[in-house]
Amino acid sequence: MKKALVAAAALMVLPVAAQAQSPAPGVYIGAEGGLNWLLNFSANTNLAPNFGSVSVTPQTGWAVGGVIGYDFVGPRVEIEGVYRQNQVNIGVPRTAINNQVGQLGIMANLLYDFMPASVITPYIGAGAGIGFVDSNSSLGSTVFAYQGIIGLGWNVDTNFRVNLDGRYYGTSNPTVNGASWTNNNFSVMLGLQLKFGPPAPPPPPPPAAAVAPPSFMVFFDWDRSNLSAQALNTIKQAAAAFKSKGNARITATGHTDTSGPEAYNMALSLRRANAVKDALVRDGVPATAITVIGRGEQGLLVQTGDGVREPQNRRVEIVIQ
Repeated sequence: MKKALVAAAALMVLPVAAQAQSPAPGVYIGAEGGLNWLLNFSANTNLAPNFGSVSVTPQTGWAVGGVIGYDFVGPRVEIEGVYRQNQVNIGVPRTAINNQVGQLGIMANLLYDFMPASVITPYIGAGAGIGFVDSNSSLGSTVFAYQGIIGLGWNVDTNFRVNLDGRYYGTSNPTVNGASWTNNNFSVMLGLQLKFGPPAPPPPPPPAAAVAPPSFMVFFDWDRSNLSAQALNTIKQAAAAFKSKGNARITATGHTDTSGPEAYNMALSLRRANAVKDALVRDGVPATAITVIGRGEQGLLVQTGDGVREPQNRRVEIVIQ
């Protein structure tokens, strides 16, 4: 027994490196079992042929039970039923110490997990309730029962848990058909628990796709910067979109195709962008809200070799932000 308690204490001081998932409150059920040591005692009996005091030496016994409780994440409350049985070295007929002692405890427990979000959490607890000694006999004794608990819990996941604890279990002195004694027990219990927590939250919605700012395209004839009727109509649409946004800016970026010298094309792209700016201003867009950029042959819409006249590349892109 001492070795088991020392091992449990050593486990409690081990560092806990990993973290479990965030726990949630919920109802849990469990089953448990282990070893029980009923301490030596002297029984007073008035039954022949065992008058007077009888020294009783119990053997190592077993314990098995079940539990239902509610986890508040930290504090826990539960109702527990555990049956213990120990063989003894003496038999007193028609008493609870006739070669064995059997006892059933129905307990209300209050426990506390010190690190409920960790994979390994130490806990303590105490309980009180009713004990039925020699509960398999019509001569059984009903007594007040109490216990103290210290242990370690392994949170396998948010719903499944394994417990290992040591506990002291005692009762008021049982009396069965003239025999009475002190009842002190130490137990080491292994328990499995299943918690019925709330369902996992739905996955977050996918991030909204980035919305591209409104843009318009104005095209030009070869080596020209004047605006066609179609281009003027497109610019009116861009001006209306600017006004609908309230507080915005416009960037007009001019381009050329690859025909002609590069320096000439850079100047031509800037003339085209300025022509669009002037038309936007006539349509009610403040000049201070417009940025003009010339890129020449850079940023081709249709990739071509040098010296190619490509109508799609002779353009101004209007972007409203």
